[in-house]
Amino acid sequence: MNCISLPSSHLLLHSPPKTTLKLASHVSPRMFFNDSATNNNSGSTNGFSLIKNVSQLLWGASLPPGILISTVRTAWTSTWQIMMSQLAPSDPSGAYTRPPSKFRLNPTAATTKLHLYVGLPCPWAHRTLIVRALKGLEEAVPVSVAGHGLDGSWEFKDVPDKDNDILVPTMDRVNRCRNLKEVYRLRKGGYDGRATVPMLWDVEKKEVVCNESYDIIEFFNSGLNELAQHPGLDLSPLELKEEIEEWNRVIYPNVNNGVYRCGFAQSQEAYDVAVSGLFSTLARIDDHLGSSRYLCGDRLTLADICLFTTLIRFDLVYNVLFKCTKKKLLEYTNLHAYMRDVYQIPKVAATCNFLEIMDGYYRMLFPLNPGSIRPVMPSVCEHEFLCRPSEREAMSSVGKRVQHVL
Repeated sequence: MNCISLPSSHLLLHSPPKTTLKLASHVSPRMFFNDSATNNNSGSTNGFSLIKNVSQLLWGASLPPGILISTVRTAWTSTWQIMMSQLAPSDPSGAYTRPPSKFRLNPTAATTKLHLYVGLPCPWAHRTLIVRALKGLEEAVPVSVAGHGLDGSWEFKDVPDKDNDILVPTMDRVNRCRNLKEVYRLRKGGYDGRATVPMLWDVEKKEVVCNESYDIIEFFNSGLNELAQHPGLDLSPLELKEEIEEWNRVIYPNVNNGVYRCGFAQSQEAYDVAVSGLFSTLARIDDHLGSSRYLCGDRLTLADICLFTTLIRFDLVYNVLFKCTKKKLLEYTNLHAYMRDVYQIPKVAATCNFLEIMDGYYRMLFPLNPGSIRPVMPSVCEHEFLCRPSEREAMSSVGKRVQHVL
């Protein structure tokens, strides 16, 4: 990408050339408002045309004067800091500090009539969808899929299902609410905090059971086996728990939350620390996967699911929007093949709606992308490319263990 800097002459307030003033003096009101008078475009288009005409009238073909640039920059920076303080709370150094989940799981208090609320862009919600699918809990735990709202909230909408192979946003299938905040407020005592996904809902008690993603996937893995179609699949076996937890301690702060620490950093120092931790950890994992099919050897575990939901978004979103630009995931031979290996497990691809993921980030996170322009999807993130053979089965002594269980 090109770095464009303003010429030094534009840093000072100066008068436009005389020829520009002469031309401007002959602009009639009819000419000036021509677009809005004759065009049937939307109001936003007419507004843009009006602004364009004003700027041409004032400055002609030259850049706006330096004092205007400086004023707008100061105003935007202040507004950006206010919005980021709400979107992404930070510590005094400007480093992003993720708020803790409000509702933690109490398995003994949960009933068997549960409903899952998710948003497709969210990697934390994505992990619950994958474990739900792999365990065969689709009928036991129905799901409502919220879409992104223009104000950054999670809204329910009925999106035509053009592709039956992937999940799409839906209406609220149990409470018939318009948005997720309304669902949270249905609980006894109400709720005015952050309405986040994933969220597990007790249908009978009308209560939030849990909104901590790792609690939910552990519960789905072992707490509902009597309702699961694949109770024999254990993604957190006792003999691997310590190793899984060790990987989680590495992956969560540096990769899962690491990409957010890069994208939501509010100082150069905070960004530099986050991006260094992210890419050193990715290099470490890539090296490990050179001799191991999954993180914990031959068996797919919860640690793999948690890593996968970040990796599948990396080249799609994080590399560009979150400034994780040192390397693309495609440049990591082992990591990219590993991601494709997990993607190709039956039912996993159906949980990945790439257009919804891109819309959720590029159009929801206004402070990071004020124009809300969604870039074209990288070809390496398309379904056909991700279905290319990973050739990692040979690394496993048990072959396609997970596929056989399913």
